[in-house]
Amino acid sequence: MIRLALRCRSEQAEAVLAELLEVAPSGVEEVAAPGGRAGIVEYAVYGAAGEVPDLGAFEARAGDAVVEVVTEEVPDDWDERWKRFYFPVLVGGRIYVRPPWEQPVQRGGVEEVVIDPGGAFGTGTHPTTRMCLELMLEAGRPRGRSFHDLGCGSGVLAIAAAKLGFDPVVGIDADRAAIEESGRNARANYVELELRHADLRREPVPAGDVAAANLTAPLLESVVRGWSGANERPAVLIASGILREQADAVAFVLAEAGLREERRLISGDWAALMAI
Repeated sequence: MIRLALRCRSEQAEAVLAELLEVAPSGVEEVAAPGGRAGIVEYAVYGAAGEVPDLGAFEARAGDAVVEVVTEEVPDDWDERWKRFYFPVLVGGRIYVRPPWEQPVQRGGVEEVVIDPGGAFGTGTHPTTRMCLELMLEAGRPRGRSFHDLGCGSGVLAIAAAKLGFDPVVGIDADRAAIEESGRNARANYVELELRHADLRREPVPAGDVAAANLTAPLLESVVRGWSGANERPAVLIASGILREQADAVAFVLAEAGLREERRLISGDWAALMAI
């Protein structure tokens, strides 16, 4: 098994990830850079020899970003060792996200979301997802309100919303594989989602009462600018996937659309906003 990693500065992460997803549409792994190097993000893809090239180490460009490329062989038992990267997450004392091989939560009043990371569309451990879940808990009563997950990936946010009591819950993604993954995880969690395939860049998307958009800043801004009036934008928008230095610019775009920032969370290089 070959692991190909790209390391770049956090301000270049968005461009590098976009380039990498062109050749690895099923998803990539994001981990802290080796040695705790501040301001450095590492993305990695895995594959058998011949599927992923063993290139050694060098510098390259992804768009305008200079990246460090490192490839290495991983042990034959990687199919078990990789599970160490995925761990349970308890958010706000009320949402517990875990992979299927971890033990169920042992306390009452907690909604459990079980996500198999095999599809590489998100597991709940990334700061952007955790912040979305935290803001979902602050968004007010779920009963009687709809929830739209814009860019649903593995369905973590949509499944959590359904468990909290939002109804209906709609997941939207441009990747049909993500739609399939969300459906599989929804069935494993015994919740019902309405899943739709749509290109968020080009198609106007409904937003419902509460919407979560864990997207890159340019894509998020494109979605927001597509809402032509109050009847299209959500009553509450939770926006994440934003680099912390982009947060002010995103808040300005939200304000132009009639959404006022109410809350901002910061985790490392990432930010999440809640606007109403």
